Amino acid sequence: MAYQVILRVYAVLFACTLTGVVFRRYWLDADDPYKCRALMTRGHWLDPLKKWQPPGCLMHQYTGKDIRACLNGQRIVYIGDSTARQLFWATAKKLNATGANAYRQEVDKHEDLAFEDVHFIWDPFFNSSSLRAELLSSLDGNTPEDADPTETAGLITLGGGLWYARHFQSDWLDRYQDALDYVAPLLDAGEGSPSLVHPPRSGKGRKDHHVYMTPIQVPLYDVLSPPRASTITPPKIISMNEYLFNLSTTKGIRVPWSYALMTWESEGAYEESGLHVIEDVAAVKVDVLLNARCNTQMTYLQGYPFDKTCCSTYENQHPLRTHFYLALVFIPSLIFGFRSYGTTTPKPFRGFRQLGGRPSVSGLPTIDLFKAFAVLSVVLTYCALADRTQLFDKTQKHFSYLEFFGLCAVVLVLGLLSVRPTLDKKPPACDALSRPQSAEPPFLSRDQSDEWKGWMQFIILIYHYTGASSVLGIYQVIRILVASYLFLSGFGHTVFFYRKQDYSMSRCASVLVRYNLLSCVLPYIMDTDYLFYYFAPLVSFWYLVVYLTMRIRSSKNSSMPFLLSKIGVSAVVVTLLARAPILFEGTFLLLKHTCNIHWNVKEWQFRLQLDCYIVYGGMVAAIVYCEVSDILRGQSFPQNTLSVIILRHWSKIRSVSVTVALIIFPGFWYFVQQFSDKVTYNQWVPFVSPVPILAFVVLRNCNRHLRNYYSWVFAWLGKCSLETFTLQFHIWLAADTKGLLSLGVFGRKATHIDGRYHDLVILTGVFLWLSWMTADATTTITNWIIDPRHQPVREIKLTPLTVANDVELNAFGDGLIRERIRPGAFSRHLKKWYELWMGKLEFRLASIVLIMWILNMV
Repeated sequence: MAYQVILRVYAVLFACTLTGVVFRRYWLDADDPYKCRALMTRGHWLDPLKKWQPPGCLMHQYTGKDIRACLNGQRIVYIGDSTARQLFWATAKKLNATGANAYRQEVDKHEDLAFEDVHFIWDPFFNSSSLRAELLSSLDGNTPEDADPTETAGLITLGGGLWYARHFQSDWLDRYQDALDYVAPLLDAGEGSPSLVHPPRSGKGRKDHHVYMTPIQVPLYDVLSPPRASTITPPKIISMNEYLFNLSTTKGIRVPWSYALMTWESEGAYEESGLHVIEDVAAVKVDVLLNARCNTQMTYLQGYPFDKTCCSTYENQHPLRTHFYLALVFIPSLIFGFRSYGTTTPKPFRGFRQLGGRPSVSGLPTIDLFKAFAVLSVVLTYCALADRTQLFDKTQKHFSYLEFFGLCAVVLVLGLLSVRPTLDKKPPACDALSRPQSAEPPFLSRDQSDEWKGWMQFIILIYHYTGASSVLGIYQVIRILVASYLFLSGFGHTVFFYRKQDYSMSRCASVLVRYNLLSCVLPYIMDTDYLFYYFAPLVSFWYLVVYLTMRIRSSKNSSMPFLLSKIGVSAVVVTLLARAPILFEGTFLLLKHTCNIHWNVKEWQFRLQLDCYIVYGGMVAAIVYCEVSDILRGQSFPQNTLSVIILRHWSKIRSVSVTVALIIFPGFWYFVQQFSDKVTYNQWVPFVSPVPILAFVVLRNCNRHLRNYYSWVFAWLGKCSLETFTLQFHIWLAADTKGLLSLGVFGRKATHIDGRYHDLVILTGVFLWLSWMTADATTTITNWIIDPRHQPVREIKLTPLTVANDVELNAFGDGLIRERIRPGAFSRHLKKWYELWMGKLEFRLASIVLIMWILNMV
């Protein structure tokens, strides 16, 4: 009953979440669907004077490479006074910082400038012939399609007005208005040009022209020099900006009014003169223009990660996504329709029930299986809606020590409040053959390992949410936690193979399908790739390593020297694979040309090298545990001196182990403090990570009271940790982990913090619930793929169908043809196909691989 209540509560929360974001997107933000106006008119500082956050979208920090890719050879032109010149230098430094600094020493202030693809025209009064010529040549639509791109400007920005306030005392406003009226007709990019609401169109090789006009820079009046302070006064600046605002609303001139907010009540944003902003703020101003100009184009050209969501249309859409949108409505309706019939077999398959005494064919789809596919379809669709549309808002990460450790404290309290006696009183696999049942939970029991995975997953989620990767100390801890997952994987699989000796294909396939089902489907919907969800590929690779290591000459695994030698050889082989890229490069190249799979071999090698030996530590620990356990329980006759020592001095050995483990933790922390950067630490972590992990295992199991209790909250999350790790990329984080998902309903006009924690509570609840449901669904689907005959359903048998003599078939739209068939022919063919599907695991796996290959190629 409690389970059903929880499901209903979270289902209502999920429905309310979708209703809220639909209301926000199509009602509150109906006039700004792509966040263009939000980018240009609003925002606030996250990291003071470093990271600017427009409301509801991610603003990309453009590099020289990004700029060149976007503009495709076109120029960037700034026209105006010294405020526009600041934007010129900020752009030049993005293209080539060293060259720009050198060039700056060679030029004078009041002259035209040109550096690579960025140009500056000195025209503080907006009345030069160069300005008019530039605007006419680029914006009047007369530029030929085959024109040299260097002859056109892809981005033109006008900035000025301060000289009117500085040099004219009586008619400054009339002169400024005349200048704006002069250039206003030239600021129209033509039909189809982007507006303040709609982003530019995308397309390979497009040569669009975009023009912006910056508001007049509001100076820091208190620190202006006396001559400037006497002429550049607040009434003048306010009046000129008011006229520009009125003109922008009537003429459609695109003005980034967010510039004014960047310096609002922020003295640190200005240089000593009080007139110009510092370089960091100037760079952010340039990024606003580039995001408005380039985001849609870069999304089209680069694909994922989709971390440029301001003024972007997500045009790089995958065709399969539409089908999952339809499935969001169709499949749940189908399931509820089946449920209404009150049977475990859906109605379309009831015609195959037994009407006579024919052999049965089990494994037809059941309601539980249909529910599993429905859940997976809904989750995939939700991922696409959340992270590939503008339905949800996206915000940037911002690290705060208070937030990181505060969330960790909340999780710790939840874990402590949920401590319960363990229910796992059965020994693990290595004790289950002939040993009598123990009243105490075994070493590293299932509840304990799930608890371990759970609290680590909580910390990793908080690490990703808060953007703590920039803090070296936290990063060092997280690397150990990721290695702990692989240690548990190596430990568990080795224990299973060592005692069960089950190397069957069905066992291997069940593990790999369960690991990879979600990570293999997501790339087809999200335009990513399999290695992007790196944890599933990583545990799959290491599972195969453990499998092959234990499988080869498995009959001799009872020989400890032989088994340890195999593990050593395996470690050497994997080290060579990780360090020498030849094999992986060849494999990835083959996949590229035969399967249209594009994987990053350097990223994959980096992942392998980080945790190259921790799995072997888990394997050795598993073997030692099983052997020592056998000796202590009398299942292994003491054959050597070591066995005798273990039997006689086990209490002392345990005490020494606990003491050493207690010393290891502070010693390891002191050790990692000696590293000053991630690169050096990453070189050491493969060798040192087993030390703190083994120490934790010893301490967690050193006392029966510690083994008898566990936190069920942590254990619950540990059971769906694979799903939470994968789904967090799209439905908790955003922009393929580069940002945060937001409802955009709370704190719309307030600060970054106001409303963020409302989003955190609601979206975390939805995220964990969907992860939980997905874990159940993938388990059900995996079981059906591996052995569809063993399902908890009534027996279903195929019998001949009574069919009419004449059957109308649609011949691909060419009309109706009639084919006379014998009664029962369709049933026999269907039965034959089902028998092949149900009876051959190889056939099922080959069919899945074939489907994936077809999807890759199309």
